[in-house]
Amino acid sequence: MIVDDPATLAEVTAIFEAYETALLANDNETLEAMFLDLPETVRYGVAEVQHGHDEIRAFRSTQAPFERTLSKTRITTYGSDFAIASTLFHRDDLPGETGRQMQTWVRTAQGWKVAAAHVSMMPSPA
Repeated sequence: MIVDDPATLAEVTAIFEAYETALLANDNETLEAMFLDLPETVRYGVAEVQHGHDEIRAFRSTQAPFERTLSKTRITTYGSDFAIASTLFHRDDLPGETGRQMQTWVRTAQGWKVAAAHVSMMPSPA
């Protein structure tokens, strides 16, 4: 298995960046399409849990726009069809806290999709 094949890494980096753009624009249609449309898809949020694409769609429909910056983003690809994206995020409206986000991306016939995601917060390091 090839780890971080340059072509695959470029593809996943581009879709990760598109996800971030859609998230900050509160573009729910694009975000929903980026998740694997299966009941097995899971998203664990800061204060909520979604099992299945329908629950993710319902959650996204209630979200308001926000701003954030990313740091320590790391995307690792395993072979040509699987990747994990990890990042820290920082929001001015959540001072003293650091967000953590991880996404598991899989290549499908329809392109790269998030199969699992986790978002959490922790106190910022001193």
